[in-house]
Amino acid sequence: MTDMTPMLDCDAVMRQLWDYIDGELTEERMAAIRAHLVLCARCQPQHEFERTFLKTLAQVRSEHSNPGSVRERVMAALHNEGFVAA
Repeated sequence: MTDMTPMLDCDAVMRQLWDYIDGELTEERMAAIRAHLVLCARCQPQHEFERTFLKTLAQVRSEHSNPGSVRERVMAALHNEGFVAA
């Protein structure tokens, strides 16, 4: 991280995590959050969950159009990744 990249606290990172995952922040803000996530054991699992959730949802939506089926497949995929209990 450069001297120009601001340090962020966990609350600031959590408020912007979805925007970070979607790549909707400035390059400076993306770098600051990326730097925080590398060092923060508290925020990293939440980032991994949200990233996996969005990836799984996009994959399941493209494979199935039945909403009930989508929910079941998302939950199964999150379970397989270790984020939810069976």
